Parts: sequence; C-alpha cells; structure tokens
Amino acid sequence: MKVIGVDVGGTFTDLIYCDLDTGAMTINKVPTKPQDPSQGVMNGVEGLLAATGESPHAIDCVFHATTTATNAVLEDKGANAGMITNQGFRDILHIGRHQRVEHYSIRQELPWQSRPLIKRRNRMMVGGRLAPPRGDELEPLDEAAVREAALALRGAGVESVAICFLFSYLNPAHEERAKAIVAEILPDAFVTTSSFVSPQFREFERFTTAALAAFIGPKVRTYITHLDRSLKNAGLSGDLRIMASNGGVATAGMVSEKPTLTLLSGLVAGVLAGAWLGELAERRKLITFDIGGTSADIGIVVDGRLAETDARSTSIAGFPLLTPMIDIHTIGAGGGSIAYVDHGGAFRVGPRSAGAVPGPAAYSQGGEEPTVTDANLVLGRLDAEDFLGGGMKLDVEASRRVVGALAAKLGLGLNETAEGILTVINANMANAIRSRTIQKGIDPRGFSLVAFGGGGPLQGADVAAALGVREVIVPPYPGITSAMGLLTTDFKCDAVQTEFQVSGAVDCAKLNRSLTEMQAGLAARFEADHIPLAEVTFARAGDLRYVGQGYELRVPFPDGAIDENTLPQVWGAFHAAHAAEYGHAFKSSPIEIVNVRVSGVGRAPKLKAPSAPKGGSLEKATARVSPCLFRVDGKLESFDTPFYRRAALPAEEPFNGPAIILQTDSTTLVPPGATARVDWTGNIVIALGAVQ
Repeated sequence: MKVIGVDVGGTFTDLIYCDLDTGAMTINKVPTKPQDPSQGVMNGVEGLLAATGESPHAIDCVFHATTTATNAVLEDKGANAGMITNQGFRDILHIGRHQRVEHYSIRQELPWQSRPLIKRRNRMMVGGRLAPPRGDELEPLDEAAVREAALALRGAGVESVAICFLFSYLNPAHEERAKAIVAEILPDAFVTTSSFVSPQFREFERFTTAALAAFIGPKVRTYITHLDRSLKNAGLSGDLRIMASNGGVATAGMVSEKPTLTLLSGLVAGVLAGAWLGELAERRKLITFDIGGTSADIGIVVDGRLAETDARSTSIAGFPLLTPMIDIHTIGAGGGSIAYVDHGGAFRVGPRSAGAVPGPAAYSQGGEEPTVTDANLVLGRLDAEDFLGGGMKLDVEASRRVVGALAAKLGLGLNETAEGILTVINANMANAIRSRTIQKGIDPRGFSLVAFGGGGPLQGADVAAALGVREVIVPPYPGITSAMGLLTTDFKCDAVQTEFQVSGAVDCAKLNRSLTEMQAGLAARFEADHIPLAEVTFARAGDLRYVGQGYELRVPFPDGAIDENTLPQVWGAFHAAHAAEYGHAFKSSPIEIVNVRVSGVGRAPKLKAPSAPKGGSLEKATARVSPCLFRVDGKLESFDTPFYRRAALPAEEPFNGPAIILQTDSTTLVPPGATARVDWTGNIVIALGAVQ
C-alpha cells in the first residue's frame, strides 16, 4: 500500500511518501500558500511524485492534517451564519454561563460576546418545546415560523444555519424537521443541528459547538471538496482521509458533515507521531514538543495514552466545545516569532509571527523584523548555505541588520540580543510545558522530551534543561514528523449520549440499550466508509460525577452488559479517578452517570519502524567546524562546533556537544556539556546530564 501524508503548517507544508509494504520513504517540504493551502499541497505532492518516480494512480490514500477550521476560528474569518432556536433563547450564545473567565481581570475578553460566531440579528426564534426527562413534546414545532426564519436568513445572505433547540439531546425530532425545512429554502447552505454535532446536555456549550460548525462548515467543505477535486484531476484516485481532533482519521464526507472534527486536525498528528516514536524507543512518559514557524504545540503521553480534554477544558480560541479532542496546548512561539520592545519598554518575543510571507529577514522576502530564526543564524547555529538541505539560502547580513536594530533599542550587543531572543522564547515554551505538567501535579523530570517540527530540535535541549528534563529525543525526520503521524493512526469514530442515572437507581436495561444503539450507529458508519467491521474494536465509557458536582470525570466501562454485578466496578473506577484528579474520594456519596460514550477504532496500515543508516562515522558526517555562541556558567562564549550531516552519523556511537546536526527538514542542536547518539530506530537521543 502506497500512501502520502500531508501536514499544512503556518509556514511550511510537510509531506511524506511511504510504501507501507517495503518501508521506503521520501519526504518533501514546500512553502505554505496562505491564500490557498491546497495549492501548496499540490505543489508538494507533485514534487514527491517526481522524486519517487511513482505514478499518481499508484497512490492508494492521501492522509491530510488541515488547519483550515482552526485558522477560521482563530482569525475570526468564518461564514456569515444564522441560527434558529426556541422563543426567548437566542441570547444563550451571548450570555453563556454568566461566569468570569478571569476572576480578577477588569479588561478580560469574552470571545462569544466580543466576536460572536453568529450575529444577533441572524438568530431567529420559533415556537415549539420539548421537555425532560424523555424529550416529550410540550408544544409542537411552528413549521410556518421556521419557513419565515429561513426566508429571512436567505435574505440576509447567510451561508450556513445552526438549528439549536432546548433538550434536543433527548429527542432530535424538532431539530431534524426544522433542518429539512431550511434545506428546502436554502439548498446550497450548510445546515446542521446541535443534536447531530453534540447530543449532550449543557445548552451553552452545545449551542456554541453547533454555531462553530456553522461558522467553519462552508470553508471546510469548500476546501476539502477543492482539494479532493485537485487530487483527482492530478490522477490521484485514492481516498482522501482527514486527521480528526480525537486522534483518528475521518473520511472527506464525515468532515464535510461534521467540520468540528477538524478543529485540532493540524495539531494532533504530531502528538500521535511522538507517542509512536516514544513507544519504539521504549519510553513510556513523553512530552511532545512541536515547534513550527508560528506556534509551539505541546502534548503529554503516559504509557502510550494521549491525554484528552474534558468538559471543563475543551475549547478553541476561548469558545467552549462539546467534542472529543486530544489535549494539546498551543502558544504563539516558533521560528518566525518576532522579537520587539513593547510600549512599556519590555523585551518580548511572540506571539506575533513573520509567518511564511514575508518570513524572517534571513529568507530575503522582505521581512524587516528580528525573529527566532534570525537569532539562531546570528549565533551561528544555522548553516546559511545548507538550509532545507541546500534548497534555500539564508541571508546572514539581513539577520544581523534586524537583530542589530533591536540591540540598539535595548542598549545591548548584537550577540547578547540574539541570545536574549532565544532565552525569552525558550522561557515562554518552558512555562507552557509547566502549565501541562507541574501545574497539574506531574513532575516533568521523569519524562523524555520528543522535539520535532522545523524548530523543535534547535530549541529542545535548552527548554528541557529549564524543566529539569534529562533526555531529548529527535525523530529521524523532525521537520515532517507531524506528516509521519498521519501514517501511524487508525480510523476513529465517537458517539456520546446524555443519560442522567444515579447509583442505587440505575436502569440497566436503558443503559445497555443506549450503548448498543450507539455501537450499532458507529458500525453503520464504518461500513458506509468501507471499513470492515472485522478490523474495528469498540470501547465504552461514561462521564460520571458525584451528585451535586458541576463537572464529570471519564471512566471506562467493562466489556459486556452492565448489570448489578458490574456496576460496583464502575463506581470503584470513578472513586479512584476522583482521588487521582483531586486527591480525595467520597465513597459514601451517590454517583451520577451523566453521559455514556462509545468509541470505534478501525485498524489501518501503518508505518514500519524506521532504522538507523548503516556504515556512518563521525569523520564522514563532519561537514565543517565553525564558531557558535553558547551561554555557559552565565557567560556567552564562542565554541568551535562541528556541523554533522545526519545521514552519515554512525549508530550507537556517542559524541559530545556542542554540535549542530544538519538534514533537509530541520537542524538539531546539541549544547555544550550534553552527549548525543543515534539509536537503532534512527532517533537522535540527547542526554543532558546533571541539569538543574
């Protein structure tokens, strides 16, 4: 089976071709086209096919991670959307939960108020009401009012509509009927319902999730359709699969129907790749550290399991979500992050980025502000003649000019300013990792840092040292690791349903019926996508809380029917999870099953384990020796530093830092006092020794 993985970043588009039968791999890296990311994808795919000599018809599948949905929300550039809801409830999207996100701030921003996904004038109200606990109809749906609302939205030029009714998670009938009416009047619009996107209680979060789907739906659908057509026109007739936020891949059809699946599409693949590589290296505790041109993405992996978000913490750009997501923390810190002096006179780096255009000054594309890349070049840590494997030349004088201008403002020397840029950005990244480890009771010193992305291997050792992490792992192809991650995942679908049952009065028949129906729905989805059920495994879980609590913890359910014999296992698992999360459990308190969940995973062919090149030596690998600047014991010093070509390094032969390791897709830094070696899988393992 021959596949291509494509990861579109803010600065570069990374691609990998792999023959899964033989393990043969070829990589490519091309500039991202911000105005039309699919153009960059096609440029990269054509380059891959030319390099491999493969026919387009030989490609069985293209796996793609996209930031289209993420960027639409972050940049507030979505569709002109409309909403139809119950009488008196159109302001749920504005009021929220009436809670202060930042308790002590007098200038905080509430995104659902400052930049609403759906303007108030486009939120229409109609008659009709359902009621708990079973979703019985109290008032029939006013179909005439729905038609009037749809006509008004058509007149307002909306591109999409979210249908959001109270208690639709118990009974979707009103929403589905309203959707059918709207589709008649607005046949070209993207129309969705809150019960389809997220059939769970909590009106504000459910309505917001549906509003997000309407906000990004047209753009995602257009992009996926355009990309699929471009691939087909180029002769690639294989399936297009899209990375989903839950850590699986979805079909183009699934994504077009439920675009919120892709809100973290561009970030998840890197964490998956880090987990896969860590497993090959027999490391069970990992911090994945992906630095691109614009941002740094951080994930936590323990015993091969990726941390997932919960109802308290699932959000995108400040908007709450009710959809399964891998827990990834992103900050504006990357190779293109701009260094500047703010209005208060403070020295800052990021989150503003030079991006792909104009890029750092070193790219000679018009950039006139100093960036992290420029700082590394000034300090001698990048090879101006060997960037991207020699495919791109860097302008050292341009970098010195823009960093020098900042140095004049700060009253510092050129080298001190360049080193200061890296110190600030590394501190920002270390603090971001602390927020995911130390602030959650996790000691990062027992973890290995998997550094990848174009900038991860350059900054990884310094960030690890700041955290007390003793080992950094750099994958074989760090610059395209996220693209590799696309080829390590499976097909995955999730179903969730609100249940509301309390210990001591659990209706096991209803609970089992809900789980069975959900699993049957997922099975039908897999069959529709031509994934054999023999290749699918299902797992069940519940969102539980003590009665009276505001939020839940997820607890796995045992296999088989839930009955009086297995319920004690569920309660015991919840007590244990509560004690692990909060430090205590209330074993005499009643427990409420709020939601039940079923996840289906369809196995997909995967990458073979890579292996280190053979026959290398440090002598063969040495490209040159040049001075580089490092801070040691508080003093900035120049070291004669060997520059090695990674492909020629020997396996399992340690070498000392400082050293710079060159390859097409990234540059790796081994600082003074550290040692490095290439392990049997081709990873570079950097041991930092006695870090503080």
